[in-house]
Amino acid sequence: MAYYKLIRKEADGKWVRGTLCQVQHRFSRSQGKQIEYLTPICPTLENLDKQIPALIYRIQVTMSPRFKRLLPLVCQVPGRAGIRIHRGTRPEHSAGCILVPPAQEQLLTARLLAEQQSREEIRLEIVNPK
Repeated sequence: MAYYKLIRKEADGKWVRGTLCQVQHRFSRSQGKQIEYLTPICPTLENLDKQIPALIYRIQVTMSPRFKRLLPLVCQVPGRAGIRIHRGTRPEHSAGCILVPPAQEQLLTARLLAEQQSREEIRLEIVNPK
């Protein structure tokens, strides 16, 4: 299973800033427990008024009817449908989706699509700040 984590930071005006990371778990013999390693992939933005609940979601890369290109779809968001991960830099770019820098949307989509094609289940955990 491919596992990602969106770690939210404090809200900044209308935005919730975060970092999308790839997660790897390894067993530490010296400590006798599983250690989580996070590799940052890209910064994210969410509209504060429409942010996705902090849960674990399945991700699928599908053709977006609205954007007419392959984009990651966040599945089974409570009370909502069609939540995507796509490029954007301002509040008006999002109706509740997760925004990533324009230069990184294509790379992220290609990475997730490759994992999906290798029959990996892709999970995204959204974590609120503590």
